[in-house]
Amino acid sequence: MPEASLSSVNDRHEPRFRVRARHSESTITVYQAYRPEIGGPAVRLGRFPSAWKRERMTWIKPSFLWMMYRCGWGTKAGQETVLAIEIHREGFLWALRNACLSHHVPALHGDQASWKRQLRQAPARVQWDPERDLHLNPLPHRSLQLGLAGEAAARYADEWIVGIEDVTPLAREIHGLVRAGQQDSAAGLLPEERPFALDDEVLERLRA
Repeated sequence: MPEASLSSVNDRHEPRFRVRARHSESTITVYQAYRPEIGGPAVRLGRFPSAWKRERMTWIKPSFLWMMYRCGWGTKAGQETVLAIEIHREGFLWALRNACLSHHVPALHGDQASWKRQLRQAPARVQWDPERDLHLNPLPHRSLQLGLAGEAAARYADEWIVGIEDVTPLAREIHGLVRAGQQDSAAGLLPEERPFALDDEVLERLRA
């Protein structure tokens, strides 16, 4: 079966809510995009520079293509440097276990006041957005976005990061192949993102 057709079949059978990522037994890779003044030093230092605002919520994304959708393949202002950030698996799991959904779901949260209280107290929040294909069109299943604030942002910056890679050249190469109509070649360069195992209890609490 051709690669594009196989992908279409897989998309139809993909669960609506599932974390998919490049990961190993001990780490998971997430993506962020920054202006060069942040992204460049982060790659050189292997950590975020002092100009990185840890008091702000920072959103990490396990999906490469969702990151491409968000940053326009690294062409949007302030998002020209695309980073692949390898972090400790346990840190990522800690954030999910302590996260709250970014929108109110009565069956999970009860009344809206209860949800708002949980949201204020949680150091992390989860948002599910449509996953994207190579043309950045929405797919039926969802991609996880994980927002980190307070304790979670500090742990992310100071404890979880294993390595930071500049993948802007990869983004540009894949985008060029897509624009040239070379879909199979573009797909072949995508990072391999596999299902990331989560306890049912954690996923049920975060499933929108």
